[in-house]
Amino acid sequence: MSEIVLAGNPNTGKSSLFNILTGSYEYVGNWAGVTVEKKVGQLKAGKGQLIDLPGLYSLNPLSHDEEVASRFLLNESFDSILNVVDASQIERNLNLTLQLLEYGKPVVIALNMVDVAKQQGFEIDIERLSELLKTPVVPVVARSGKGCDVLLHMLTGESSRNACEKPYMLSYGELLEKACAELTARMPDHIVSPRWMAVQFLEGNSVVRAALEKVIDSQWLDQFYQSTEQSVMEAYGGKKLSQYIRNKRSDHIKEILAQCLTRTERRSNLSERIDRVVTNKYLGIPIFLVFMYLTFKLTFEWIGSPLSDLVDGFINGPLRNGTEWLLNGVGATSFIKAIIFDGIFAGVGGVLVFVPQIFILFLIISFIEDSGYMARIASVMDRLMEAVGLNGKAFIPLIIGFGCNVPGIMAARTIEQPKERLLTIILSPLMSCSARLSVYSLFVGIFFKSNQALIVLSLYVMGIVIALLLAKLFSSTILKQQESMFVVELPPYRIPQWKTLSRSTWEKGKGFVRKAGTFIFGGSVIIWLLSYAGPGGFDVPMNESFLAKIGGAIGYLLTPLGFGTWQAGAALITGFLAKEVVVSTMNIIYSAPDTATLQGLLAGHFTALQAYSFMAFILLYVPCLATVGVIRKETMSARWTWFSILYSLVIAYGISLVIVTVGRALGFH
Repeated sequence: MSEIVLAGNPNTGKSSLFNILTGSYEYVGNWAGVTVEKKVGQLKAGKGQLIDLPGLYSLNPLSHDEEVASRFLLNESFDSILNVVDASQIERNLNLTLQLLEYGKPVVIALNMVDVAKQQGFEIDIERLSELLKTPVVPVVARSGKGCDVLLHMLTGESSRNACEKPYMLSYGELLEKACAELTARMPDHIVSPRWMAVQFLEGNSVVRAALEKVIDSQWLDQFYQSTEQSVMEAYGGKKLSQYIRNKRSDHIKEILAQCLTRTERRSNLSERIDRVVTNKYLGIPIFLVFMYLTFKLTFEWIGSPLSDLVDGFINGPLRNGTEWLLNGVGATSFIKAIIFDGIFAGVGGVLVFVPQIFILFLIISFIEDSGYMARIASVMDRLMEAVGLNGKAFIPLIIGFGCNVPGIMAARTIEQPKERLLTIILSPLMSCSARLSVYSLFVGIFFKSNQALIVLSLYVMGIVIALLLAKLFSSTILKQQESMFVVELPPYRIPQWKTLSRSTWEKGKGFVRKAGTFIFGGSVIIWLLSYAGPGGFDVPMNESFLAKIGGAIGYLLTPLGFGTWQAGAALITGFLAKEVVVSTMNIIYSAPDTATLQGLLAGHFTALQAYSFMAFILLYVPCLATVGVIRKETMSARWTWFSILYSLVIAYGISLVIVTVGRALGFH
C-alpha cells in the first residue's frame, strides 16, 4: 500500500482536499518528538494512505509545524507527495513546491482554487506549468470537489509513481553549485536526497544541520558554511547565504510564471471591498464585538434557549417518566432509583440541557474559521496584541479557546517565538470555553433574563482584557522576548458549505457529548454518593454529608466574594474536573429535578451581584483537568503548569472581590 504525503501552505484548502480524498480521517497520535497532531486517512480508492503534514510555507523551519515536515522527509519512508497549491497565490506557494521537487520523490500538484484565481484575473496554462515543473498538475476546487476524481486517479495510478523520478534541478549559480558538490561528496551513501540536504543546509535549515552533524564533523560544517556565505556576500553585494538562495528561487518562480501565467482584466474583488470595512483600524474591533454580541444573542436567546427548553422537556418528561416506569417494572430499590434520578438525571441531564447552545456556539466558530474571517480578526487585533508583547497570530489560539481551551492551547504551536508561544499557552485558559457556557446559561436565565447576551459578552470581553493586561505584565517581566514578525494569510471570503460546517461543528462538539456520557456520568454518581453519605452514615441530611464538609472547608474563604456557602465551595471543587460539572453538582446539591426548579432555588441563594461575581470566578479560576494536562504536555514544564494554576486562582479571587466591592459601593446587593 502506497503512502502519500499531503503538503501545502496554510489556507490552501488542504484540509478540505484531505477530507474529500479520504472520505473520513482518523487521528493517530502525535508526530514523533513533538506535540503536533498527526492525521492519516485511507484514500477512497483503497490503494494508499494519505499523511497530512501541518501547513507550512517552507521546509526551512520557523515553527514546530514546519520542523515536523523537515523531520518527516529526513526520517520517514513514503512513496510520493501531493502538493496543494493555491492558484490565486501561486507565486508564493511555488516556493514550497520547488523545495519538494528538489527532494526527488514523485510529486503531484493539486492546483486548488482555480475559480478564485480566475475571478482575480489569473489565466494559468496548466499543461505548460506541468511541463516547466516536470510533474503532473491537476486543477481542482476542493470546496466543491471539482477535479478531485481526476486527482485521486492520478495519485493511485502509474503516473504518480513515474512523476519526477529524479530531483528537480534549480541552478543556484556556479559558486553555490560547487559548494553543494563539495558538501554532498562528504555525505555517506545512506543519506537521502544529498543535493536537497546541501541546499537546505546552506539555507539555514536547523533540522538538516542537526542530521548532518551526526555524520560530518560539526566544526568543518561551521567553517564550510561561513566560508561559503563569505564568498556569496563578496560576489553578490553583501547578500546573506539564506537570502541569496531565496532570491534565486524567487527569480526562478517568476521565470516559470512568465511562461504560463497571464493576467486578464481583473474582476471586482468582493473580499477586498469587505476587508476595507472589517479590517479598518477604527471599525475592526467594534465590528468584531458586534459579531460576538450577535453570536450570544443566537446562542442564548434567539435559537439556543428554545432548543434547550425542548431538550429539558424531553429529558425530564418522556425520558424520565419512561425510566421510572421501567424501574418500577423491574422492582428497583429506592437506592437505585435515587442514584438514577437524583444523581444521573440531575447531573448528566442538567448538563445535556445546554448541548444545543454549545453546538450553536461551535457552529458559529466553525463559520468564522471556514469563511475566512478568523484571519481578519487576527489582523485587526495585531496592533493591540503588539502593544502587550504578542502579535496577531497569538489571538487565533485565544479565539479557538472560546470553543475549548485544549485545542486553543495546541494551536499555539504555530507561533514561532518560544517565549511568545509559552505566554499564549498560559493565557489561553482565561478565554471562556464552551464548558463555562452551561454555568453562564444557568445564571443569566435567572438574574439577567432581558440582557443575557450582553452579560455573557461582558464575561468573554473580561477574559480577553485580563489576558491582554497579564500579557503586558508577563512580557515585561518574567517572559521578556525579542520582537516577532506577524505574517498571516488572508484567504478570500467564502460561503462555507453546510457539509463542511456540520462536520466541523460535530468534531468540536462531540467531545462535550462524550464527556457527558463518561466523565460527567461518573462524576455525577460520585457527587451524589458524597451527598448521600456522611460521618453519620448513609442517607444523611445534605448539610451533614461528606459533600457539605468538603465544600464547607473552603466556603468561608469565599465569603468576601459574596458566595461563601458550602454549596458554592463544593461546586467549584468539582469544577476543576470539568467546568460542566459545576451545574451537575448544583443539580444534585439542590435536588432539582429540572433546570427550571434549579433556577428557582438558586434565585433564593444568590443575588444578581453575587451571581455575576460567581460567573467571573468560574471564568478565571483554575483551568479544568484536561487543560492542565495539555499545558503540562505543551510546555513540558511542571513549573509553568503550577504557575498557570496558581496565578489564575489569585486573579479570579481578586477580580471577584473587586466586582462585589464596587457593586456594593454602587448600591447593589
